[in-house]
Amino acid sequence: MFSIQMKFISHSANFKNKTLTKSWYLCHTNYTMIQSGLQRYINNFRGFRREVWILALITFINRAGTMVLPFLSKYLKEDLHLSYSQVGWIMVCFGFGSMLGSWLGGKLSDKIGFYKIMIFSLFTSGVLFFFLQYVTSFWALCISMFTIMVIADMFRPAMFVSLSTYAKPENRTRALTLVRLAVNLGFAAGPALGGLIILSQGYQALFWVDGSTCIIAIVLFAVLVKEKKVPEDLIAKKQAESERESVFKDKIFWIFLFVCFITAVLFFQLFTTLPLYHSEHFGLTEFQSGLILSFNGILIFFLEMPIVSYCQRKDISKLSIVLWGCVLMAISFYILLFNAWAGILIVSLLFITFGEMFIFPFSNSFAMSRAPKGHEGRYMALFTMSFSLAHIASSKMGLEIISQWNYQANWFVMGSLGVIAVLCCIWLQRLLALEH
Repeated sequence: MFSIQMKFISHSANFKNKTLTKSWYLCHTNYTMIQSGLQRYINNFRGFRREVWILALITFINRAGTMVLPFLSKYLKEDLHLSYSQVGWIMVCFGFGSMLGSWLGGKLSDKIGFYKIMIFSLFTSGVLFFFLQYVTSFWALCISMFTIMVIADMFRPAMFVSLSTYAKPENRTRALTLVRLAVNLGFAAGPALGGLIILSQGYQALFWVDGSTCIIAIVLFAVLVKEKKVPEDLIAKKQAESERESVFKDKIFWIFLFVCFITAVLFFQLFTTLPLYHSEHFGLTEFQSGLILSFNGILIFFLEMPIVSYCQRKDISKLSIVLWGCVLMAISFYILLFNAWAGILIVSLLFITFGEMFIFPFSNSFAMSRAPKGHEGRYMALFTMSFSLAHIASSKMGLEIISQWNYQANWFVMGSLGVIAVLCCIWLQRLLALEH
C-alpha cells in the first residue's frame, strides 16, 4: 500500500513538474515573440537623420497645440452668437485661405527656399492667433480666418519639401509616415487638452496656447535645424522630367490629384457625416462615437510604419499601393449600406483606416517623385490644395445628399467615388507604362 502511495506521489510530482515546465516554456515563448515583435516595430523607426526627428517633434507640438480649430464652430456659435449660415461662411473662408496658402507656400519654397517659408509661416500665424480672440464681428472674422489660414498653410508644402531634403532617399516615404504619426498623435492630444482648458480657463485661453505652440515649435526648429540645400539626387532628375517646364502640363499628375481629391473627400466623411450617423441611426453617445473614431488613430500608430517598411522592402509600386487603398475605401462605404447592426461601423472603420494607411504615405511620396528640378514646391502645393478643396467639398456634398435623400444614398455615392478613384489609378498605371 505504501509503495502504491509513493508511486502515486511520484507520478503527481512528475506531472506537476511537466506542467510547470510546459507553462514556463509557453510564457517564455510568448515573451520572446512579444519582444521580437516590439524590436521589429522599433526597427521601422531606425535610419532617420536628426533633422527628420526634429521635424516630427515640431509637427507634434504644432498639431497638439492646434486646439482652436476643433472648437472653432462651437466658439463662433455659442460664444459669439453667430448664425449657422455665418459660421458656414467663416469656415468657407477658412478653406479657401488654406488653398491659397498651400499654393503660395509651394511657389515661394521654390523661389526663396522652404526654410524661410516654414519660419515665417509658423511664427506669424502664432502671433496672429493671439489677436484672433479680439475679433468678434462677422466680416472681420471672415477676413481674419482667411488671412491666418493663408499664412498658416504656407507651412505644409514647405514642410514636405524639407522632408525630401533632410531625409535619405531610401527613407523619404518612411519620413513622411513618421510626420503623419506625429500629426495623428497631435490631433489626438490637442482636442482633449483643449476641452480641459475650456472647462478651466475658457475659450480665450485656447488662442494663447495655440499661438504659443506655433512660436515654440518654430523656435525649436530654427535653433536645432540649419538650412540645407536640396540634395543632388533630387536635382539630378531625368532629362525628360526637367523639360516639363510647368506643372500644368503634367497630365499624369493632374489625374493623380483627382484621385487624391476623391480619397480626401471619402476620408473627411469620418469627421463630418459619420459622427452624425453614429448618433442619429444607432443612438451612440459622443463618447462611444469618439471611441470608435479613436480606433482609427490607434491602428495608424501601430501599423502604418510597418506597412510602409514592408512595401518598401518588397519594392511594391507606389501607385499599386494607392490603388488597393482606393479599393478598401470604396468597400468601407458600401459596407455601411448594411445598417442593421452597429458593429458594421467598426468593420467599415477597419477598411477605411487600412485604405488611409495605403493611400496617404505613398501618395505624398508619389507626388514628390513627379516633381522635376525646381518645381518641388509647386507640385506639393497643388497636392496639399487638393486636400484643402476636399475639406470644403466633403462636408457640403455629404450633408446635401443626406438632406435631399438619406444616409444610405450618401454611402452609395461615396463608395462609387472610390470606384472612380480605382479606375483612375488603373488609367494612371497605363499612362506611366507608356511614359517609360
